[in-house]
Amino acid sequence: MKLAGLPLGILLLLGVAYVTDYSMILLIKAGDMSGTSTYQALVSRTFGFPGYLLISVLQFLYPFAAMISYNIITGDILPKIFQRIPGVTPGSILADRHFAILSTTICITLPIALYRNMRRLGKVSLMSLLLTVIVLVIVITRTSSFTTSIPHTEGAWVFAKWNAIQAIGVMSFVFMCHHACFLIYGSLEKGTVRNWSCITHVSMIISLIISLQYSIFGYVSFTGFTQGDLFENYCKNDNLATVGRFFYAMTIILTYPMECFVAREVISNVFFSGTLSTGHHFAVTLAVVSATTIISLFSDCLGMVLELNGILSATPLVFIIPTACYLKLSGDHWYHINNAMPCFIFLLGIIIMPVGFFMAILYPQECSHGKEMFYCLSNSTLMGVPLAHLYQSNTSEIK
Repeated sequence: MKLAGLPLGILLLLGVAYVTDYSMILLIKAGDMSGTSTYQALVSRTFGFPGYLLISVLQFLYPFAAMISYNIITGDILPKIFQRIPGVTPGSILADRHFAILSTTICITLPIALYRNMRRLGKVSLMSLLLTVIVLVIVITRTSSFTTSIPHTEGAWVFAKWNAIQAIGVMSFVFMCHHACFLIYGSLEKGTVRNWSCITHVSMIISLIISLQYSIFGYVSFTGFTQGDLFENYCKNDNLATVGRFFYAMTIILTYPMECFVAREVISNVFFSGTLSTGHHFAVTLAVVSATTIISLFSDCLGMVLELNGILSATPLVFIIPTACYLKLSGDHWYHINNAMPCFIFLLGIIIMPVGFFMAILYPQECSHGKEMFYCLSNSTLMGVPLAHLYQSNTSEIK
């Protein structure tokens, strides 16, 4: 919403959700048409070995970067939670982001990621969804207090901003789950295209509703001050936000293993003919988790990770490859009316990917990791200075 403008951002979010829903169903249809059961096998059947290599790289990079972003969020959130414990100071080991990332990886995410069957993560996913709803309620509850105390930035309510294509990259990251479609489809008790379509529609509608509320209430609360990690906007001494941070951290930690499953499956298909022995299973999982952990220890700007991952990985996986596979497998010519929507989505992806990448490099998002926002210095004033005056004095630095 901050990049695109609130009204255009809402329209783009609706559009990306529709395209994601459409292409997820198209992907399974293409798999059914080609007689394949994995994303890699589908692209290999359609475009040969070069296509197989391309999809393998993309299908690995997306969950790999997602795992890095989840670790960054964990490192942002947990230290602020621990600092609410009496006796824990900013210099304490519990307030160190590196300790937070390492401890959660060793104690929680790595053991869960070592599961071999994704079906065992069903209850974990349900718990993650319920926690997401709880966090959303907290975000909505806090909106009223922030909208009255934080000054709105200049141009906060314009219809559109020229960074809109960068926003599409972030939105593509939010909705993208094509890399896991065949894994999830294969775990269904009744795996049919009709059943998959129903599940996809319901899941996407729920995801869209939650995403709309997060983005609207989050942006209305902080307008131009909105950070890539929304909870970076909340003050450390905000008790309700601390509860939200805890549940949000749990959501992220429980989502991490699902991405690891996909990254591991890609490695298994490319290097081990799709089957991992117990030793290889442990070694590959440990290697993937270790690599993402090391990178996240040295990277703390979430917005850039989300944007680049959305543009470089999610955009081709959502917009380009599913439609290209379907168009090649379809019995109709590409210009047939039945192929109008796949062609449109394909061309849209071809445009978004290069333009979004160059804009992300030329106009990177600001990152204020770990900094207390200026409005947190006091509820309304600092030593008698009105909050609006503080905003004016910080404007040049913020810009």
